[in-house]
Amino acid sequence: MSSQNIPTRDRILKSTWQLLEAGNGSAVRMSDIAKAAKISRQALYLHFPNRADLLTATTRYLDEVHDIDAKLAKSRSAASGTQRLEIWVETWGNYIPTIFGVAKALMAMQETDEEAAAAWNDRICAIRDGCEKAVQALKADGALTDSMSEEEATDMLLTILSVRNWEQLRIDCNWTQARYIDMMQQLTAKALVKS
Repeated sequence: MSSQNIPTRDRILKSTWQLLEAGNGSAVRMSDIAKAAKISRQALYLHFPNRADLLTATTRYLDEVHDIDAKLAKSRSAASGTQRLEIWVETWGNYIPTIFGVAKALMAMQETDEEAAAAWNDRICAIRDGCEKAVQALKADGALTDSMSEEEATDMLLTILSVRNWEQLRIDCNWTQARYIDMMQQLTAKALVKS
């Protein structure tokens, strides 16, 4: 299928995704995206009125392309809070490699780029929601540790499962993906589940 047969919106999102992954944290401009998508800047702005909307839509497009909802179904239907936590850690941990290129670019850009920061914050809110649901399931089962509030437990889980921590352990420390998942499941259970 030629790029001209792909709907314009999808071409824009795919081009943005590719530029983010290839950019090593350098800003991706609207003009760069329009050129890569083979459309005019005016056409780009018809689809996305501003860069923040485009970057946020791109991160959500990754979730759509990789069918994150199907991946999360097992966690969402877990029979217990401890099972939901274990499956959430596995699902999110195994999804990080898929989105790492875009995530790393947005994290690198966010310090000096408000639009990239807005897009990354949108993703953090989605990840936090998954963490919060796992903590709520633990609480509903009476399995949440007494040493933290639900909000603190959610903060802790979000921090443990951060993309930066994954990068440190998987890339910098050369852990295998299987070891990372196993250790994160053990760590989160010890930190959050009542003993």
